[in-house]
Amino acid sequence: MRTFELIRIANTMAGAFGVYLYKSTPFAVTLEPPWKDNKKNKSCIPAAIYLAQLWESPTYGPVYRFQDVPGRDYVLNHWGNLLKNTEGCVLIAEKFGILDGRPAVLTSHNSPGEGFNEFMKLAAGDREIKIIIRNRWEV
Repeated sequence: MRTFELIRIANTMAGAFGVYLYKSTPFAVTLEPPWKDNKKNKSCIPAAIYLAQLWESPTYGPVYRFQDVPGRDYVLNHWGNLLKNTEGCVLIAEKFGILDGRPAVLTSHNSPGEGFNEFMKLAAGDREIKIIIRNRWEV
């Protein structure tokens, strides 16, 4: 089973920003809602070890969906740029930046971009992957 690591490096009102790693090598950046006690559609999920299953999203196409998130369903890894593009999911893109005057992750607006495509390529269509989430601000 392939294992990915998501290191959240900043938790601000603008979002929880992170870096995805595969085999200890960073390859994409992430944006999630800031931590708000795991509130559905408003918060990033708790740092933990999760399994994620390949799933066909009606909006995003093939994505990996987190399993067994306490009190949550349909938490996805998908593409997007701004906090408004996520309702508790992990947005995957290529770089950090500013979009429409707001902190963002870039190169995946309105369609999958480089970071998300690389994530899917590294997952190689496996039915299930492991994702370890760590919060850098708790170290």
